[in-house]
Amino acid sequence: MTTFHVQNADTANQADSEQMAGLLKQAKFELVETIEDADVVIFNTSIVKNSSENTFFSQLEQFKKEHPYKISIIAGCIHQSDRAKLRGYPLIGTKQIHNVVQVVEEALHDNVLQLLSNDEMPPLNLPKVRKNPIVEILPINRGCLEACVFCKTKKAKGTLDSYPVAEIVEVAAKAVKEGVKEIWLTSQDTFGYGFDIGTDLPTLMEHLVKIEGDFKIRIGIGNPNNILKIGTKLVEAYKHSKVFKFLHLPLQAGHDETLKAMRQRYTVEEYLQTINLFKREIPEINIITEIMVGYPTETDDHYWGTLEVVRKTTPDFISISGFWPGPDTPAADLQELPDEVVRHRSRVLTDIFHNVSKLQNERWVDWEGEILIDENGRESGQWIGRNDSYKKIIVEGDYKIGDKLKVRIVKAETFDLRGKVIGYENS
Repeated sequence: MTTFHVQNADTANQADSEQMAGLLKQAKFELVETIEDADVVIFNTSIVKNSSENTFFSQLEQFKKEHPYKISIIAGCIHQSDRAKLRGYPLIGTKQIHNVVQVVEEALHDNVLQLLSNDEMPPLNLPKVRKNPIVEILPINRGCLEACVFCKTKKAKGTLDSYPVAEIVEVAAKAVKEGVKEIWLTSQDTFGYGFDIGTDLPTLMEHLVKIEGDFKIRIGIGNPNNILKIGTKLVEAYKHSKVFKFLHLPLQAGHDETLKAMRQRYTVEEYLQTINLFKREIPEINIITEIMVGYPTETDDHYWGTLEVVRKTTPDFISISGFWPGPDTPAADLQELPDEVVRHRSRVLTDIFHNVSKLQNERWVDWEGEILIDENGRESGQWIGRNDSYKKIIVEGDYKIGDKLKVRIVKAETFDLRGKVIGYENS
């Protein structure tokens, strides 16, 4: 039996990896855990706005040296960066994952098939192999409406293309019947969902929370510009008991001139209004943001504006990245800031973030409540659970994924909470 392994770039395209694995398993290929045990390796890539493509090409070169006789297939966004380097490889575009079996079978017969068209949508109800048995990663739309100067998403995945509400609900309901406890709604912009088909995310949520069963929904990353159109309705959707109080809203920069240079269509004041709305209506909201440091037009004053927004919003977590000129993006021709300036700004922001994150976590000390174990910890006997705000809570003991525990938070760390188990419900 031919074996295969899917090497995933990050969580953003995990759903595609699970569906490709499901299709190959259905076609009688055998999924294995490591590259070493695989005959065919599928690299599912994501390179929309950072230097991950350089890392990928280095890894691919190393892979070919170490495994010259294994078949490698490239999926995801990478084909948009440098087609010349991938001329001899089978390629699968982001909207062609449903044809993965065909690409693999042709590769086994030494035929290079490159399917990269964006003219069709993969069916939502494809078979899948879940990486986590209690988590359903559900793509609700593909592509996006934005045109950020540093990002390749629209070029790689096309403009916004949303799945119908009924199809999403059908797949979600099936997952719950199969024992799923968390449904992650994912896309490049969840807040833009439905604008192309006459609906929106709050409407979708109204239908999803009516599904019978014991589960919670995590809403993924979205663009601040699009949340402005649905903010009030979305806050009401977040209040439902089946929805994690978890908001992933990138800031990118804390000054209007930098945002304008990035072609972001929201202002700092609008971003602050959105955060304040959620915090006022849902005090326990867990806010995740993303900030790019060192954009070429960012002045010292612009940077200080970013620090001020962080002070005002006190996010629970910040993903910090330095500007990187992605090839074939409008920002690629800009004169970059000196490395020492970018590094200094990143270090200062990181220090502030760590302090803010620790303070935010300390608010949870002595909290008591229920968590769901959804992940293994790094150490033996260590488990990770989530509460209603999707806070990461580490406990120790003899448990398993899917168990429900009642815990008391006894310690706050910078990136997680430590809990003491005071009650146990076996899954």
